Amino acid sequence: ILLTVSDTKGKSLTKELKDAEAIPLLGLEVGAEADATIVGFEGKIKITGGSDKSGVPMRQDVHGGARKYVLLSPGVGLNKAETGTRKRKLVRGNQITEEMYQINCRFDGIIPETKEEKPDEKPKEASKEKPEAKPKEAPKEKTEKKPKEKKE
Repeated sequence: ILLTVSDTKGKSLTKELKDAEAIPLLGLEVGAEADATIVGFEGKIKITGGSDKSGVPMRQDVHGGARKYVLLSPGVGLNKAETGTRKRKLVRGNQITEEMYQINCRFDGIIPETKEEKPDEKPKEASKEKPEAKPKEAPKEKTEKKPKEKKE
């Protein structure tokens, strides 16, 4: 299970949980709070949503952990719909099950910076090497073509 945690400053962190590490999250619903020691922080994380292995989103107002076809108005699970339009779409319930692939959470504190998260920055000059310029050839002279004479 991928656990995506965002903090109050807008920074996010993704951590992959093994089966044994994900057991405390199984059975929790969207909106529930869990201990942040799963991720390695002190405090609480609030579950805000997620999706299963095929990309079906969780929806807070659908109870259970099963996949269901629900009549939706624009919001979670239905984007780009005109006002007043409703559509029957497949969504997953609000309970975390073993079929979940990604779980989104909000951390109540600030995620501390670590050296592992920052990619190695290289100087811009070294990473952008210009290809060797080819010598420009003199433009070829255009030969004038005589217009064809029309037969009368």
